[in-house]
Amino acid sequence: MTVASCALVLLGSSSAFALDAAPRPQPLTPALAPVLAPSAKYGSVREALRTGMRDYNAGDKLGAAAALEYAAGQGHTLALWKLGRMYADGDGVEHDDLKAFEYFSRLADQHADESPDSPNAMVVSSAFVALGTYFLDGIKGSYVTANPGRAVEMFSYAASYFSDSNAQYNLARLYMEGTGVARNARQAARWFNLAAEKGHHPSQALLGHMLINGQGVPRQRAKGLMWLTLAREAAAENGKDQWIESLYAEAFAAADESDRKLALALLEQYIQSRR
Repeated sequence: MTVASCALVLLGSSSAFALDAAPRPQPLTPALAPVLAPSAKYGSVREALRTGMRDYNAGDKLGAAAALEYAAGQGHTLALWKLGRMYADGDGVEHDDLKAFEYFSRLADQHADESPDSPNAMVVSSAFVALGTYFLDGIKGSYVTANPGRAVEMFSYAASYFSDSNAQYNLARLYMEGTGVARNARQAARWFNLAAEKGHHPSQALLGHMLINGQGVPRQRAKGLMWLTLAREAAAENGKDQWIESLYAEAFAAADESDRKLALALLEQYIQSRR
């Protein structure tokens, strides 16, 4: 196994960073899209979803949106999520953050108690992450105003209930910056650690940086360099995140020979333990 591939392997959880149970968020907004009446075009919600995904994959995204809107009107999880993403990204439809917010809100309100082991858990969790992002800055010209405290709620729920690595990363950033919550470097490191263990390379990089500098946690230069090495390898694969390369280069240059050797030993132990 290469260092690059092992960056995506799950690490064992640490008792020092155990999850807290976040309360179920209060309902977000009224479901503004009406439940659609039965349509002669679609014999069932499942048929509408299949048609929507078939049209989407064939490049007919406007046709896909029409079919998905019918399925979403009946509360179908994947249809709600897909429409939210299409409007958020301007993917085949006009970019509309408010529509995206409303689809994600309906999904979160209706399926917040979805089992974390459910096949739908990933899309429900990602809806909470998207909502948290919208609450950070608000949506200009709409009723969705900036509410960092609400963003913390969204990220906290997805981070703890669904163990979502993107939510854990976003929550850690808020603790690190003191946005919507009291600044707490130790809590930031805690959430970065949980995401890093799942192979989330931005979290690996920032956790490594904190450990090297002793920011809110005991200084562990070698372990920090190990995490930054994993993050750098993953970032190199996707050709993005130049900031990770910069953090790694800075840390490697500042490390002495003993720290580098220990970091390499820790990395080898990490790889061996997962073979």
